[in-house]
Amino acid sequence: MKKLLIAALLTGVSVAALAKLPPLSDEAKAKAAEAAAKAAWAGKVDGYLLCKSLDRVAAGYYKTAKAAGKDTKPPTATPPCADPGAFVYTPPEPAKPIEAAGAHSPAATAVSPPSTKQPDAVVNPAKKS
Repeated sequence: MKKLLIAALLTGVSVAALAKLPPLSDEAKAKAAEAAAKAAWAGKVDGYLLCKSLDRVAAGYYKTAKAAGKDTKPPTATPPCADPGAFVYTPPEPAKPIEAAGAHSPAATAVSPPSTKQPDAVVNPAKKS
């Protein structure tokens, strides 16, 4: 019971500490976005290096198997390894303010009246019970 009470107290304190953190600045958000892009690029580079390594291992296996006179199956066709290239980060354009985005522009002028001369009973007939 004591351990449960201590765990609940520590959870409450940690939640309260997280609630007091200020929001991230625009500069911090930009740095985080760049770090995420760099991590994604690093993942692609790792995949490329792994692909090249697997190709070398497979080529070595087939070479030694052929030299030893072993019977091997043909290799499975795989797509070629794609080099991700150098890391290039282009930051996204900042969002336009609401006024520049056209959110306050006036609505278009109506070209026809919103109602007709037909009675509502004709347009929406009552359901028969």
